Amino acid sequence: MKLVFASDSFKGSISSKRISELLSQAAKDVFGNCGIISIPMADGGEGTVDAVIAAVNGEMINVSVHDPLMKNIPASIGKISGNAVIMEMARASGLTLIPEDRRNPLITTTYGTGELLKEALDKGFEEIFIAIGGSATNDGGMGFARALGVEFHDEKGNLLEGRGCDLEKVTHIDTSGIDKRALAARITVLCDVTNPLCGENGATYTFGKQKGGTSEALDRLEKGMQNYRDVMIREFGENPDMIPGSGAAGGLGAALKIFLNAEMKSGIETVLDITDFDRKIKDADFIITGEGRSDRSSACGKVLCGIGEHGSVSGIPVYAICGSLGEGYEELYDHGIRSFITTVDRSMTLKEAMENAEELYLKAAVRLFRLLREADKG
Repeated sequence: MKLVFASDSFKGSISSKRISELLSQAAKDVFGNCGIISIPMADGGEGTVDAVIAAVNGEMINVSVHDPLMKNIPASIGKISGNAVIMEMARASGLTLIPEDRRNPLITTTYGTGELLKEALDKGFEEIFIAIGGSATNDGGMGFARALGVEFHDEKGNLLEGRGCDLEKVTHIDTSGIDKRALAARITVLCDVTNPLCGENGATYTFGKQKGGTSEALDRLEKGMQNYRDVMIREFGENPDMIPGSGAAGGLGAALKIFLNAEMKSGIETVLDITDFDRKIKDADFIITGEGRSDRSSACGKVLCGIGEHGSVSGIPVYAICGSLGEGYEELYDHGIRSFITTVDRSMTLKEAMENAEELYLKAAVRLFRLLREADKG
């Protein structure tokens, strides 16, 4: 028997790597000796680097960058191979890096994410994957670009720092000093967001509130983003609102595309490609995936959607172990998920479920494997 374990993490409680270890323990208890392939999963959000490096037996490289408030912090990037590296903006410009009472997209910056890319270039990497989920920023990627040598000027010619509040001040963008290595590198952005830069469905109004933006701040940021867009159109001949995903990560998507011509790709599809998923699952009897909470959004290019579809194409049954199920989770049946098992086995609070996450997960895995064992006997 060959089993494949490819679960997302349970945010805040169990990593995808630890989930694979719990599944292996449960499988050996129920099935005895069996072949196990462990492929930790993520879809471009926080935890993507950990999952990919665990799946490919890569190497973490420690670096130092600035957080969204320009405080120096330790971070890391993941070496996939001799020439390729993966990084996530959440490690440099992520929302979880800032205390809730200090979150304000008017003053946060993506400068640290630009530093992550520069560190990769300094170390000689030429193929770079950037996961851009979980940002604390709404600066249009100005801070990111500034770290790579792009200059943003106001009407008096003054240099701008590259924070959200600077969007309204930009009148000229000078890319002559951009790091030429960044232009030569092959950069792939893991992104499932298709929002434009501006407008009702743009970066500011869609994601700004969760980053600490008040109604007044969001209106100001939106006007600033429109100004930033207009300067890009005037100086580069490209309208970022016409580029799907330009509004991702508070507009970082626009900077990556217009300044570096980066390629935007599905997060889960990119991770599946990096980890050589389709080859590894060949001849598997079944696949176990999962996430902390499954709902309608899970069917929109998330881990369960990708794993289910690839398993279905290969004719392999896919089952999901999830912490909980929300409205619309049934849509995943159309994407190859055969059935769901929840870890919660009695009435409990969210806090209790998270505090006992590993024990609950292990019990759920045993329940699922016992069911599959009995079904196989039939």
